[in-house]
Amino acid sequence: MGKALIAPSILSADFSAMGNAVKEIENCGADLVHCDVMDGVFVPNITFGIKMVKDIKPLTKLPLDVHLMIVEPERYLKQFIDAGADYLTVHYEACKRKVSDVLDEIRALGAKSAVSIKPDTPTEVLKDLIPHADMILLMSVYPGFGGQKFIENSIERLEEITKMIKESGLNVLLEIDGGVTEENAGKIIKAGANVLVAGSTVFKAQDKKATINNLKNA
Repeated sequence: MGKALIAPSILSADFSAMGNAVKEIENCGADLVHCDVMDGVFVPNITFGIKMVKDIKPLTKLPLDVHLMIVEPERYLKQFIDAGADYLTVHYEACKRKVSDVLDEIRALGAKSAVSIKPDTPTEVLKDLIPHADMILLMSVYPGFGGQKFIENSIERLEEITKMIKESGLNVLLEIDGGVTEENAGKIIKAGANVLVAGSTVFKAQDKKATINNLKNA
């Protein structure tokens, strides 16, 4: 089993020192920078937008993994990709247009396409989207706030998605976001996830480098 990729969520960073936070996680071995964009409508929280992504981009060589938790994300695809998003994730539940068309547009604009589902959304909705996605993002908490506890049935849901990806024969990453810790990372990876979003677990760690290494090798 290969190492997992670690994408610390800057939602848990100190916003007054975001540049330093991004540089620190890169130096500590992170593989991507996860940027949670929230609008206060699709989820009950507001974080940051296009300018934050644009300002972070020159500070790191890591890919920016931009997760749009906003209504009608298709309105802003080009703006976020122009700002520096390397992976751009839209929510299945948030798109007004056909989700496969939105994912195809992300690719056409030059970024990797990704689709996310909330904990209550059946995994079956992803089956026809796999050919259009470079990554699937499973939420293992209800989106909106960091530091929540991992929802245990997410393991079964990961296994279901892993089976779909294998049956498709396509090389699609499977990312998980919410409540990821050093204690549960092993079973998460065993269930098929190969990209772990970890916010508070990384940013609250005394030794971020050791924590990221432990998550990778769980």
